[in-house]
Amino acid sequence: MEITANADLLAREAGRVREEQSAEREAEFAGLVGRQARLMFRVAMSLVRNEADAEDAVQEAFLKLYRTGAWLSVREERAFVGRVVWRCALDRLERSRRARETSMRTESGVEMEWAATGASVEERMSGEGERATLRRLIDSLPEELRRPLVLSAIEEMTSAEVGMVIGIPEGTVRTRLMRARSELRKRFAVMREGRQR
Repeated sequence: MEITANADLLAREAGRVREEQSAEREAEFAGLVGRQARLMFRVAMSLVRNEADAEDAVQEAFLKLYRTGAWLSVREERAFVGRVVWRCALDRLERSRRARETSMRTESGVEMEWAATGASVEERMSGEGERATLRRLIDSLPEELRRPLVLSAIEEMTSAEVGMVIGIPEGTVRTRLMRARSELRKRFAVMREGRQR
């Protein structure tokens, strides 16, 4: 009888310890969410360019992080969570692209190509400040240049962190950043020339 009582006591104690560990783990995860949610949203937004999709990518990333528990032993938290949300956002973009292609094939029976229509420089500049113009110029950069620039300049990530998030070497990040900045200067100069004429 005494062995059974001790076993029951041990089982209750083990259950209490598990509950305490679970509560502690949840509190740590809540801290991670509090520290990194904004960064993760901005990383996702820089890729998907849609608030609802960015929020979904962040939620998906947090679910993955919580389920795997990998966040418990990470050394570079910002880069790690940035990489996780980056992959979730990329997956979301790919799913959206496939859905659009399927929808276009279904509606018309053939793949459609959409031509971009642009307004004149004067129309784009009227009523907007330089910040909006700069945002538009950044958005018009090729993806391989835009993504590192957004993560570096806007999200204030180091070249090493950007490389870890995107999955490219740090040297490649620096090269792409130089190319992106050079391209922005050229495009801004062309816009200014157009406005002065």
